[in-house]
Amino acid sequence: MEFRIANTFQDSLNRLTAQEQKAVKTAAFDLQLNPAHPSLQFHRIEQAKDPNFWSARVSSDLRLIIHKTAASLLLCFVAHHDAAYDWAQRRKIERHPRTGAAQLVEIRERVAEIPVYQPVTAPATKSLLFDGYSDDTLLGYGVPEEWLSDVRQADEDSLFALAEHLPQESAEALLELATGGKPVAPEPIPADGDPFAHPDAQRRFRVLTNVAELERALEFPWEKWTVFLHPAQRHLVERSYNGPARVSGSAGTGKTVVALHRAVFLARQHPAAQIVLTTFSVALANALNVKLLRLIGNETAVRERIQIHAMTELGYDLYAALFGPPQIATAEWLHATLQEIAAPEPVSSFTERFLLEEWTDVVDAWQLDTWEAYQNVPRLGRKTRLGGKQREQLWAIFQQVRTRLAEQGYVSWPMVYRRVAEKVMEGGKRPFDFAIVDEAQDLGVAELRFLAALGGQIPDDLFFAGDLGQRIFQTPFSWKNLGVDVRGRSYTLNINYRTSHQIRQQADRLLPRTIADVDGNVEERRGTVSVFNGPPPVIDIFADEGDEVTAVGDWLTARLAEGVQPEEIGVFVRSAAQLDRARQAVRLTGVEAAELDDRIAPPRQRIAISAMHLAKGLEFRAVAVMACDDEALPLQSRIETVADIADLEEVYNTERHLLYVACTRARDYLLITGVDPASEFLDDLAR
Repeated sequence: MEFRIANTFQDSLNRLTAQEQKAVKTAAFDLQLNPAHPSLQFHRIEQAKDPNFWSARVSSDLRLIIHKTAASLLLCFVAHHDAAYDWAQRRKIERHPRTGAAQLVEIRERVAEIPVYQPVTAPATKSLLFDGYSDDTLLGYGVPEEWLSDVRQADEDSLFALAEHLPQESAEALLELATGGKPVAPEPIPADGDPFAHPDAQRRFRVLTNVAELERALEFPWEKWTVFLHPAQRHLVERSYNGPARVSGSAGTGKTVVALHRAVFLARQHPAAQIVLTTFSVALANALNVKLLRLIGNETAVRERIQIHAMTELGYDLYAALFGPPQIATAEWLHATLQEIAAPEPVSSFTERFLLEEWTDVVDAWQLDTWEAYQNVPRLGRKTRLGGKQREQLWAIFQQVRTRLAEQGYVSWPMVYRRVAEKVMEGGKRPFDFAIVDEAQDLGVAELRFLAALGGQIPDDLFFAGDLGQRIFQTPFSWKNLGVDVRGRSYTLNINYRTSHQIRQQADRLLPRTIADVDGNVEERRGTVSVFNGPPPVIDIFADEGDEVTAVGDWLTARLAEGVQPEEIGVFVRSAAQLDRARQAVRLTGVEAAELDDRIAPPRQRIAISAMHLAKGLEFRAVAVMACDDEALPLQSRIETVADIADLEEVYNTERHLLYVACTRARDYLLITGVDPASEFLDDLAR
C-alpha cells in the first residue's frame, strides 16, 4: 500500500500549536507503520461527497483527514473536529478528465461565497478574461469541469480570488493567459495510467516510502522541501543542453531550486561524477546545504559527490591545496596603495574612485599584465573614454600596483582564480566534472574564466542560474568571448512562487520589461505571473527621520501581532550609514535585531536588518525598506565620483537593481519609506 502526503496537510499542520503538532506527527508515524492502528479509530465521513475520505483520531478533538483506498493512504488535512470535517465535506480527489492528473478539487456547490464575478445592474466595466476560450481549451489547462462557468466570468479584479479555489496548475495557466502569455497545456497521461504519477499531481502529492521520509516531510514547510518542481522547471533540470546553459527569471521564480535539483540530477545520472554548486555568499551556500539535505535525505552516495561553496570559498580552497593559503590584498590596502602611487603622477583628472574601479573592473578582472594588453582591451562596461596618452599614464600606476602585490606576497581574487585554472590545466586533472552556478548575474570576468577553464570536458558541464535584473556588483561583459556561449541555451522562468502579485507588480516597475546581456541574450519579464495574492505594498514619505522610525516600528509591531514571526521579517537600508534608523525601528517592537553579514544566516526570533546588497538570496514574509532618501538612493557618493557622464547610467542601473532586490525579498507584506525629499525611484514604484 502506498503512503502519500498532500501539500494541504503540511499547511494545516503549521496552523496548530507546537504541542498539537507533536501529537499529529506521532499519529502520522503510527498510521504509516500500521494503517490499522487501533488508537486511530477510523470513521468514514458520511457527509463527504468523496466516499474515500475518512477521519482518524489524534486526540479528543484533533482529527486527521485521510483519503483511503485499497491501494493507498493519503494524508490530506488536520484540524480540530468540526473544522476537519467541514474541510473534507467541501473537497474531493478526482482524476481530471482531460489531463489525467489527480486533483484535490474544491466542490463548487459547497463554497458558501465565491468572491468572483457578481451580476450587476449597471454595465460591466471590466471585460471577462476567458469568455472567448472553449471548454476544451480550459480543460486542457487542468481547470476542473465544475469551475468552468466561474472561470468564464472572471475579470481582472476577481481572477486572484478565483485562483485560490483552483488546482495550482490551472490557476497558473489562467494567470499566464490573463497577462498575455501562452502557457503550455500539460501532457495527458494514458487512460490506464496512474493519476498520481502525472507531473502536476507530483507537485501536491508525494509518496513516502519510509519513516525517515515522513519525518522530513513533517519537519519542514511544504515550500521549503525543495522536492516539488513545476513541469517546466523539471524539463530544465533533466534535459541535455550539449553546452553551457543558463536559466533566468525574475526574483522568486525558482532559479535556485532548479540549480539545486540540477546538481542532484547530474549526481544520480553520473554515479562517478563530482559536482560543485557555487553561489554568491557563504550564508547562501550554507542555506543550500540545508536544502540539499532536505531534498536527498540519506542518499550518502549522492551527498558525498556534491560540494556547495561560495565562489570565494571554492577559489580559496583550491588555491590553498595547490600553493598554500593565499594572502588576499584587502580593499583598504589596495585603496591606500593606489593613492600613494597616483599622488605624483599626472592623472589628476581621474578620481580615486575611478582608479580603483579601473583596476578592479579592467586590469585585475581581465588579468592584464602587459602594456600591450591594457592598450588593446575593449573595456566593456566602462563608459569613460580613454585616449592613448591617458592609458599610458594609468598603466604606469597599475604596473606599480602589480609590483607591490608581488613584493608583499599578496594576491587578488582574480589572481587566485587565474593561477588555479592555469595549474589545473597544466596537470589535466579537473577538481569537478560539473559546475552549477547560482546568482550567476554577479559572476566576474575572472570567475567565469575560471569556471570555463575547468569545464569544457564533457557536455552539460556548466549550468548557470541568475537574473540580470538583480545584477548589482559586476559591470557587463561578454560571456561568449570567454568561451561560455549560452545563446540558444538560455531559458526564462516566468512563474513566481515567492512574491505576491501586488509586490511583484510594483517592484517590476523599477526595471525595463526586457533586459539583454552583452551577447544579446534577452530576459523577458513581461510574462511573469505570481501564483498568489496579497495586500498592496505601502510607500510612505515622512518629514523627518523620527517620524519614519516611529511609523516603521508601528508597522513591524502590527505584523508581529498578526502572527508573523520575528525571523520572517527583514528591514533593509541602502548602506551602513542608514543602519541606525533600522535599529531604532526594530527596537520599538521589543524584539531584538540581528545584523546580517554574508557568512551567517538570519537567526531565529530576531528581526534581520542589513544593507540592501546582503539581502540577495534571502526571503521574508514581511520586509520594510527604509531610508529611501534622495541622497541615499541612488547613493550620492557614487554619483559624485563619476568621471564621465556616460558612467551615470551604470550607477543608476545598479542602484535600481539594489532596490529591486530589497523589495522582492518580501513574500506577503512590503513597506517602503523615506524622508522628504525622497528617492526619485519611489516615483517609479508609485506610478
